[in-house]
Amino acid sequence: MRRPIIGLTTYQEPASWALYRDTPAALLHVTYVQAIQAAGGRPVLLPPDDVDADVLDVLDGLVLTGGADIDPARYGQERHPATRPKAYRDSAESLLARGALDRDLPVLGVCRGMQLLAVVTGGSLHQHLPDLVSTNLHRPPPFDQVAYGEHAVQVDPQSRLHGIMGAVAKTSTLHHQAVADPGAFTPVGWCVEDGVIEAMESPIHRYAVAVQWHPETDPETPLFQSLVSASQNL
Repeated sequence: MRRPIIGLTTYQEPASWALYRDTPAALLHVTYVQAIQAAGGRPVLLPPDDVDADVLDVLDGLVLTGGADIDPARYGQERHPATRPKAYRDSAESLLARGALDRDLPVLGVCRGMQLLAVVTGGSLHQHLPDLVSTNLHRPPPFDQVAYGEHAVQVDPQSRLHGIMGAVAKTSTLHHQAVADPGAFTPVGWCVEDGVIEAMESPIHRYAVAVQWHPETDPETPLFQSLVSASQNL
């Protein structure tokens, strides 16, 4: 049996390697790639492309990865001073998100990917969580470095996610925004400490699951296995 082909959205950022310095590159943390491989899938990196979503026709599943903030104009808000959008990702990944849902292609949203799924189905975001919860629980300092925090997420016992993660999920967190209105999705996980929505899933799609934390940092997470398994059953 061939491995399911799983598309992974990527960043477009300056990078350095070998003889190259600050060279424009399409890239992604290798932990996503390793997580899909460990789950039995064949990862394929998807550079930003806002022409069409036809690539989905040759994929078995899709991961909408983490990254920069979504432009709040897409959900009818003025930009908060702390919001840092990447327009090229918004347009390209909105096509993929809508296309995956329209095709009922298995899709997993991670951090920004969860927020994107909410926005493309009519939802909205909290632009800066410290304004809402008065703590830095979800994105601990130092703010100019990658510093993952940890907190627990209570999972709805009637959800698909409960069957994957159990009643309480320990998370690796690095986000200053979160879903306020989940759009067409159903919230199924909440931060134990402050009630912020941390997971959601679609009630009408075969597999459309999204989490606000970063499961790619944990090699033991069953989330990627669940996506690959769903992608094998097309």
